[in-house]
Amino acid sequence: MKALLIYSSREGQTKTIVSSIADELREKDIQVDLYNVDDVPQINFADYNGVLIGAAIRYGHFHKEFRTFVERHYQALNQMPSAFVSVSLIARKVEKQTAETNSYTRKYLAATQWHPTLCGVFAGALRYPRYTWLDRVMIQLIMKMTKGETDSSKDVEYTDWGKVKQFAGEFEHLISK
Repeated sequence: MKALLIYSSREGQTKTIVSSIADELREKDIQVDLYNVDDVPQINFADYNGVLIGAAIRYGHFHKEFRTFVERHYQALNQMPSAFVSVSLIARKVEKQTAETNSYTRKYLAATQWHPTLCGVFAGALRYPRYTWLDRVMIQLIMKMTKGETDSSKDVEYTDWGKVKQFAGEFEHLISK
């Protein structure tokens, strides 16, 4: 079995989540090719039992390179088992942790021609010390309005690693059918 995992990450949390899923799959003796969306080589999708793509939301939008990749390959993605992992700070709230209840994920899935077989929504992380001054101020404002962490001196990780592990198992089951 062989899986293709691709991520589009802003500060690294999406990469960490997708890499964790890759590790779970490798423990099940599944060969994994893992790429940043900016570095994906020419792909023969037929070489894989399934594809998982993870993307971060920033200021309400997914990264352009992620959207372009999916637009270019949606037909191949729709012909095989595929999974989508959406990562955002809004998903720190339990009621925003599904594709149906996370407005950004729901809007993206309604607008794209890709129809992933499996979709996971995970909370990301606040990396205040890594942000530029402007990003830090903007994110603090958003977090204040949504009753989140505003202390810019620390990192805060909201990812539920148990849910990530469970999703990895669901993806492994999907591609082994």
